[in-house]
Amino acid sequence: MEREAALKMLKEKVTNQNLLKHMYAAEAVMKGLAQHFGEDEKLWGLAGLLHDIDYDETKDDLTRHSLVAGRILKEAGFPEELIHAVICHNDTHGEERKSLMDKALYATDPVTGLIVAGALIRPEKKLAAVDVPFLLNRYHEKSFARGARREVIASCTEMGLSLEEFLGIALAAMQDIHGELGL
Repeated sequence: MEREAALKMLKEKVTNQNLLKHMYAAEAVMKGLAQHFGEDEKLWGLAGLLHDIDYDETKDDLTRHSLVAGRILKEAGFPEELIHAVICHNDTHGEERKSLMDKALYATDPVTGLIVAGALIRPEKKLAAVDVPFLLNRYHEKSFARGARREVIASCTEMGLSLEEFLGIALAAMQDIHGELGL
C-alpha cells in the first residue's frame, strides 16, 4: 500500500490531531532508522505511521491496543513483518520483538514524545532549537516528559545503537518534518 492510501485509511480511524502528529513523527523516525540500517524505508515508515491506527477504538481498553491494529492491517493486506512490529510495540501482550523493525518501532514510540517535549520547553517551541546534548540532559531528569518511558527508549541498544546515536537519528528525522509537526 502506498503512503497516500495508508494515510487516508489512518485518517478514517484516528481523529485526534496530536495523535496523528505523533504517528507522523514515528513514521519519520522509522524511515530515518531504516535508512541508517539499510532497510526498506517505505515499509518501516508505514509501520511508524500506522502503529496506533486503533487508538481511538482501544483507548479505553489498552489490553486490546495493537491487537486491533494488527487485525485492521491484516485485513488491509499489509505484510506480516509490519503487522508483527505494530502488535509487539505494545508490551502488554508479551509478544517477542524479534526483528530489527520490531525493536525499532518499540523504541521509536516513546522517543517522539521526549523530543516533542524538548521542543515545547524551549522558548522558540521549535525542533530546530533542540540538540542531542539537550535531549540527553532532559532524558536523565525523571520529572521531564514522564510519559516517555526511559526503559523503552533505552532499548535502542538492542538495535546496536547508543542512546546518543538513537536520539540523533530520531531528532534529525523529526526536524526534517517540522512543518508537519507544527514545531
